[in-house]
Amino acid sequence: MKIINILNFKQNFQYVRKIKYKKGIKVVPTFLEYTGIHKHAKTELQLFVYDNLELDEYQDFNSIEISKHIVKDKVNWINIHGMNEIDKIKSIVDYFDIDQFMLSDILNTTKRTKLEENKDVLFFNIKSLLPTKDSLTISVEQISFLLKEDILISFQEKRSDFFTHIRERIRTHSGIVRSKKADYLMYLLLDAIMENFYITIENEEDNVENLINIAKTSANQDILVQVEKHRDNFNFLKRSLIPLRDSLYAIKSIKEDEIFEVIEHKNFTFFDRLHQKTLELLEQIEYDLTTLESVSNFYFSTQNHKMNEVMKTLTVVSVFFMPLTFIVGVYGMNFDNMPELHWKYGYFVIIVCMLLLLLGMIYYFKKKKWY
Repeated sequence: MKIINILNFKQNFQYVRKIKYKKGIKVVPTFLEYTGIHKHAKTELQLFVYDNLELDEYQDFNSIEISKHIVKDKVNWINIHGMNEIDKIKSIVDYFDIDQFMLSDILNTTKRTKLEENKDVLFFNIKSLLPTKDSLTISVEQISFLLKEDILISFQEKRSDFFTHIRERIRTHSGIVRSKKADYLMYLLLDAIMENFYITIENEEDNVENLINIAKTSANQDILVQVEKHRDNFNFLKRSLIPLRDSLYAIKSIKEDEIFEVIEHKNFTFFDRLHQKTLELLEQIEYDLTTLESVSNFYFSTQNHKMNEVMKTLTVVSVFFMPLTFIVGVYGMNFDNMPELHWKYGYFVIIVCMLLLLLGMIYYFKKKKWY
């Protein structure tokens, strides 16, 4: 009996908690494995070597040749598309003496956004979100950065155009990017990724606005399904932004570390701007969640209003026929002493009286604006 009670307690405890945990893929740090969904993306390398005067660009070069292209005292940006060729990626990371634990976090896409400082390397992991083609769901891509002296290595799961405008600025010497170091370049890349959050939130807001317009004219229950779907999307955006906000805030602690000089002291203000953007985005999401809640409330209030109108109509109709039913009931009683039953015009008089009574009630209700 005691064992049965213990089992019942465990079952009840699990039921009360009702917590669902999305289990990520467990990857041993010493065993490197790409856990993302872009399994067929080819691993391609792209290298920009530049300063304020010169620019060299290399496409699809071999990782063995990297030592020939890297130039000291210049900014060296290595951009890697595709995470499937582990050996090629590992050879680059090993060349720059990067800890293998960081490489494991780069390949494991189930990790949350994080910032890690190890020796002379700054590791930044971020989720890039964009709406899908149907605009109803959100696609996720993990992008990672390794910042070391004049070296910036960026890792993308697949080829995309997130950084196309930054490449053009480097090629055309637009702005101050060529006069800055690798830390400013990482700021520009992070800022480009955060623009995707604005695009995604704006897309969700457009969908919610359309949903509000539909809710005003339709009583379809699919509206509630759409509301819940967009609420999940906003909550997902929120869960993605909170660790990013915390990571950008953590950069402020690096500012006080005089030993770690990967980020120039004067460039910390740029990362402060990114932190402010995360706060702005989170505030916007909270506002959108409130708006989405108002859609549900509006839908239910509309349904209640329609139900009240139906009940009001039915009540008015029943009140109209109530006195008529009473008259019919009186004259339907089987009494002999009812003189009207033997009167020649009795039937017509009662019908006229019932009609006048009905018209009088309609006029009175109309005057009182009860319908």
